[in-house]
Amino acid sequence: MQLDYTKFDGLLPAVVQDAKTGRVLMVGFMNDEAFRRTVATGYATFYSRSRNKLWIKGESSGHRLAVTEIATDCDSDTVLLKVEALGPGVCHKGYESCFFRKLENGQWIESEPRTYDPDAVYGEKA
Repeated sequence: MQLDYTKFDGLLPAVVQDAKTGRVLMVGFMNDEAFRRTVATGYATFYSRSRNKLWIKGESSGHRLAVTEIATDCDSDTVLLKVEALGPGVCHKGYESCFFRKLENGQWIESEPRTYDPDAVYGEKA
């Protein structure tokens, strides 16, 4: 089955979901090569738009994402990766999920504690 990379300049949004809990952990982007590497290795690989290169989630932190299932939406222009997170968190700011803020009374608040110290993992100013 072909995926449609044409809508986002050669990229697909990739929604990453915890396979056990169903919680959305992050959203990244994949080009065809990142998708193929993910399938081949079983670990989530993305395309960094800011660095213009492939990156394997966890290559610096060790917090890898072992892919257990891959699905696509009805238009074949977005993928869903169900994963087992290998580490205390997915977010580079030290949280289990990148979605650690919620809107309350017009203000964004942190809705959970950090699960690891990002400065210890990535160095200062993660």
